Amino acid sequence: SVGGLGGSPFAEGAAGNLATEALVYVLDDMGLSTGISLPRLLDAAALVESLVAHPLPSAVANAGPRLPVA
Repeated sequence: SVGGLGGSPFAEGAAGNLATEALVYVLDDMGLSTGISLPRLLDAAALVESLVAHPLPSAVANAGPRLPVA
């Protein structure tokens, strides 16, 4: 569910799916290795956004990852 796309057309009020990049971001922030490149996942979300031609609901895709603090 890159970008938070998805959801069930049969479930009334279904808002969509958890954005994959949000989950990877949180797990990375907790120090858990996912083996998934967040920058590449964000690139994929940008591509998907251009393909569907409307903004994605993903906060991480829209804001980008937090910059490391020195």
